[in-house]
Amino acid sequence: MRIGIIGAGIGGLATALSLEAAGFRDITVHERTDEIRGLGVGLNLLPHAIRELTELGLRERVEALGVAPETLVYMNRFGQHIWSEPRGLGAGYRWPQLSVHRGRLQLALRDAVVERLGDVIRLGHRLVGVQSEADGSETVRFAADDGEVEARYDLVIGADGIHSALRALRYPHEGAPPWSGLTLWRGVVDAPVLVDGRTMIMAGDGEQKFVAYPLGAPVDGRQRLNFIAERRGVGPFECLRDQRRGAGTFESLRDRADWNRSVDPAPIAALFSDWVFDGLDVPAIIANADEILEYPMVDRDALPQWTFGRTTLVGDAAHAMYPNGSNGGSQAILDARTLAFHLGTAVAADGGPLGADGGLAAIDTALAGYEQARRPAMTALLAGTRATGPERVMLLAAERAPQGFARIDDVIPRAEREEIANAYKRAAGFDPSILNERASLTVGAPA
Repeated sequence: MRIGIIGAGIGGLATALSLEAAGFRDITVHERTDEIRGLGVGLNLLPHAIRELTELGLRERVEALGVAPETLVYMNRFGQHIWSEPRGLGAGYRWPQLSVHRGRLQLALRDAVVERLGDVIRLGHRLVGVQSEADGSETVRFAADDGEVEARYDLVIGADGIHSALRALRYPHEGAPPWSGLTLWRGVVDAPVLVDGRTMIMAGDGEQKFVAYPLGAPVDGRQRLNFIAERRGVGPFECLRDQRRGAGTFESLRDRADWNRSVDPAPIAALFSDWVFDGLDVPAIIANADEILEYPMVDRDALPQWTFGRTTLVGDAAHAMYPNGSNGGSQAILDARTLAFHLGTAVAADGGPLGADGGLAAIDTALAGYEQARRPAMTALLAGTRATGPERVMLLAAERAPQGFARIDDVIPRAEREEIANAYKRAAGFDPSILNERASLTVGAPA
């Protein structure tokens, strides 16, 4: 079975590794850039993603890249505590949560793909067309430095991100991602140890927010931190222009909505000039960042269909969502594992071998099973992130006590705060009791 993957980001590489683990070897990954440079800043891999990486034999490799947070704290813009909860193993999971640098994770996954599959990554290949053939295969066309290149696959998987070329071919009138009105600034900084060195902090409300978490162990009272600063109605001129017109999108997002637009830290630090709390000096963290990357907070509307013929979508190509809940990278890994599970299981049930010509009749069954398992859940999760997900506790605190509070229980009862946190875990698939007991996505594992 010939499988082509479009995109060598987290989702595409995880898909290649998942398919290899399920017994597939004829896999090629096409990447539009000329080099995989490991760009970006931090991300969180939640326990459901770490379970999948563990079953792929990658846990130790990924654990070496970052830190396992033990506590998550929500605060208002005055530094008053709203809610805190244990994370990872301390919350009863069988797997940790890990905070890692996205670029380092991408390079580690790339290395694992090369080790397990060989020289299968084709750089400088930009998808320009897909055509379904009479035998059910797909002919894929790429623009490359030396002209157009064609390849034929029995299955094509679009893992090419929020600006997915495969998605655009299937939904040519979708247009640019809708803008939320918020702008994010992300960065990495060497700073004083945050609390105990294993705590994530989220402070603010729906208009302005700051997030920080460690990416490395403390050394001499300092550690590497990842941070996200967020503000409504401040950002690229195009955003402000379209906001005045009442529009929610702007065409330049096709080129600008990435993590690679560097900006001056000083104006961003000034927006948070009075956000100095016990143990957390927000303006100093921002001002001392290695680099600030600006990103208009966008997502994609839910799709009615991911699969066309023998092509489908995974990760942000299928369901790009706001970073509320720190769940994008984790869901891409879950997509990869779920797709590989359904494909491997369907081929085994069909009795076909996994060779070049075997198991093709099972592809349609597998794609239907994958989409049924993932698309409704991701549609619901996308709606949840638009409602701010678990960060809703910060919005409620600001709405009910805009000048702060003496006792949070008088503003948001504990039971209400707890249910907001638990509801998001259920929607995202990492409620501890459900995750710990659900069946493995490893093909052939005992039920």
